[in-house]
Amino acid sequence: MNKTNLKDRLAKIRLAVFDLDGVFTDGRFYLSDDGKESKAFHTQDGYGIRMLLKAGIQIAIISGRKSAAAERRMIELGIEHTFFACGDKAAIFDVLAADLQISPKESLYVGDDLPDLPLLTKVGVSMAVANAVPAIKMMVDYVTQKPGGFGAVREISELLLDAQTPAEE
Repeated sequence: MNKTNLKDRLAKIRLAVFDLDGVFTDGRFYLSDDGKESKAFHTQDGYGIRMLLKAGIQIAIISGRKSAAAERRMIELGIEHTFFACGDKAAIFDVLAADLQISPKESLYVGDDLPDLPLLTKVGVSMAVANAVPAIKMMVDYVTQKPGGFGAVREISELLLDAQTPAEE
C-alpha cells in the first residue's frame, strides 16, 4: 500500500485497538518466586496514548492474557476499554465497535502474533510492530520501525495524529 492511501485511511480512524503483550511490551514478562508478574512499559508509548485520547480517538486494549500489572498501567493511562484473557479478540472487537457506534473501517488494530490475525483482517487499517512474527508482518498495512515495548505505540500514535491534522494552506 502506498503511503498516501495509508494516510487517507488513517485520517478516518476513530478507534485504535492494541494487543498488549508484544505491542505495549517487548513480549516478555517476569515472574517472581512468589508468583508476582511484572512487565516493562515505555513511557513514550504512554504519552502517545494520552495524545490520542486528547485528540478524541477512542483507545482499546484486547489481550489474550490477564495481567494485574497491565491492567494497572492501562488505568494510569486513562484507557477505559480494556479486555483481558480474551480467547476471541474479533468477537470482543465486534461488541465494542457496535457499542461505540464505530465501523470496522474506522478502526485500526495493532498486533504481533497469530492470535491477532482474525482481528487484523477486520479493521480499516492493520498494523504490526517490528518484532511481530513474519506471517503477521507480511499481511498488514503497516509495520512499525520500532519494536513493541520500545516506542512502537508512540510511532503509531504520531502517524495517526499526523494523518488527522488538517494540512496548512
